[in-house]
Amino acid sequence: MPVLLSIGHGYSASALGRLLRDRGWRVIGTTRSAEKAARLSSEGVEARVWPGTDLTDDLAASTHLLSSVAPAAGGDPVVGALGEAIAATAPQLAWAGCLSTTGVYGDHAGGWVDETTPLTPSTVRGQARVEAEAAWRALAARSGLPLHIFRLAGIYGPGRGPFEKVRDGTARRIVKPGQVFSRIHVDDIAQVLAASMARPNPGAVYTLCDAAPAPPEDVLAYAAELLGLPPPPEVPYDQAEMSEMARSFYAESKRVRNDRIKTELGVRLQYPDYRAGLDALLAAEAEPRGGR
Repeated sequence: MPVLLSIGHGYSASALGRLLRDRGWRVIGTTRSAEKAARLSSEGVEARVWPGTDLTDDLAASTHLLSSVAPAAGGDPVVGALGEAIAATAPQLAWAGCLSTTGVYGDHAGGWVDETTPLTPSTVRGQARVEAEAAWRALAARSGLPLHIFRLAGIYGPGRGPFEKVRDGTARRIVKPGQVFSRIHVDDIAQVLAASMARPNPGAVYTLCDAAPAPPEDVLAYAAELLGLPPPPEVPYDQAEMSEMARSFYAESKRVRNDRIKTELGVRLQYPDYRAGLDALLAAEAEPRGGR
């Protein structure tokens, strides 16, 4: 039985875990609180609270390893705390993955980027991701870890769609001329990761996004259209009230290509653009309780 050890088993990793468990995999997932661990256990994941639990035996039992943990001020916490243990396990692992972000490319004024684009982050978070990727690469170089890096665009999916804010009237279409984002449905992240596991290529880097980069205000307008509601009011970017994190997203504008996941991994996205993704999210809301 293949065994995935998922460190930082959050939103994206949970989607992968569901897919793999349906295929007969054993999934071990870490989280930082006992409450979240209980929820993961109820979903069929062998949950561990980490930091706080010795993962040596779980690493020894694993055939595949995924890290979804964001870098901290002192660097990548997984490499820092578990690097030597992972290095000792590397010879038995068929695949290892690290989730990163397209923020490593920085701002391209709406231009296109892909896996070959130089890393020129323009935010503190983006720079931290570049450093984390380098730490994982260094670990792989000295241990033979079969590492794959996945740079994710903006993630949406069940529980992370725009409908609630549009319905309750709190959504705002923040307009910044020329601003464009790429995004990806969480179920497509899961299928890309699973496809990579089925076709390992150690050292590979993949950008994960759909085929329709778009201004964020267009996404909200389409969500309102689906709900039969008027578009949320427009607010100029320089007048908008936003958190520092939200504002950092607007500091960068780029379009991300997804050719490599299609040509190398044979992936056909379930949701090739945000319209297909939002259509599916709204349809799922209408399903009777117990539906998929």
